[in-house]
Amino acid sequence: MTPIEDLPYRPCVGLLVLNHAGRAFVGRRKGGPEHVDATHVWQLPQGGIDPGEDPYQAALRELYEETNIRSVEPLGEIAEWLAYDIPAEILGQAWKGRYRGQKQKWYALRFIGKDSEIDVAHPAHGAHKAEFTDWRWEPLANLPDLVVPFKRAIYERVVQEFGKFA
Repeated sequence: MTPIEDLPYRPCVGLLVLNHAGRAFVGRRKGGPEHVDATHVWQLPQGGIDPGEDPYQAALRELYEETNIRSVEPLGEIAEWLAYDIPAEILGQAWKGRYRGQKQKWYALRFIGKDSEIDVAHPAHGAHKAEFTDWRWEPLANLPDLVVPFKRAIYERVVQEFGKFA
């Protein structure tokens, strides 16, 4: 097995979607090796960037593929890429052991649609496999405590950077 420090980061996007009340969309993950308890199964939409794909366009695509959401307006982005390492004990289970973690470009968006647009059970109008089993609007300050601990620093930064939009 390749030493973790020699593995690359998977290029991804992350999205903070805020409603008009300033609450953030969070989804309850369907599963995965990193989700080991009932408290830390919530996360913001995120996903990989395809080769040659513009990060912002990847963000909009991932949002649609995970939530069915299209009615958004851009609010901001974090200038630099944020990275995290996955725990060594799940290294071989996540992404088939090809990556040490993710480097993410984060965007904040305002949801301008109706909640009925959101469909995590049949995202992309059923053309994409569901990644969330449930969703809710959550106060921004709660986000770092809902995510798996190894992503907490990223979520703290997202809350710090995008809090002005809430």
